[in-house]
Amino acid sequence: MAAREVLRMGHPVLRERAQPVERFGTPELSSLIADMKDTMAAKNGAGLAAPQIGVGLRVVIFGVNHNPRYPDAEEVPFTVLVNPKILLLTREVEEGWEGCLSVPGMRGLVPRYTRLRYSGFDGEGLAIEREAEGFHARVVQHECDHLDGILYPQRMTDMSKFGFNEELFPGEDLVDE
Repeated sequence: MAAREVLRMGHPVLRERAQPVERFGTPELSSLIADMKDTMAAKNGAGLAAPQIGVGLRVVIFGVNHNPRYPDAEEVPFTVLVNPKILLLTREVEEGWEGCLSVPGMRGLVPRYTRLRYSGFDGEGLAIEREAEGFHARVVQHECDHLDGILYPQRMTDMSKFGFNEELFPGEDLVDE
């Protein structure tokens, strides 16, 4: 498999609602997931949605284990999530800094719900259901937003907290392509 080009903000595919996956365990779905894994690893991403590599299907992957783009983030288990659904477990919202492989070199302060339950399937069609909070919940919401054509700047409430990494965090070595 191979790392793919990541589409950048403004590309029409990133503004579209992705379609549900109808068949699991296919060579095509396995190949897509492998390419997503390779792409996320090559870019040091915390997650990746299929639309970010030009595929309009409801597939996301995420996971964090000592990521240089998020050096202070708690670990998030690596997950392949197909046709995800999110159920909020609280109305509590917390702002946090986010970046995105489709918005390279920039960060923004984004409000997200702090606790949720997500469900869906893995690539073989096995059911997944988990509860998440904190950074884990943030990553799930960020990636699932991509499936509805939403990028994190659209969630921001204060655009004065949006800018280039080196301007917002001078002297910090945030890796973003």
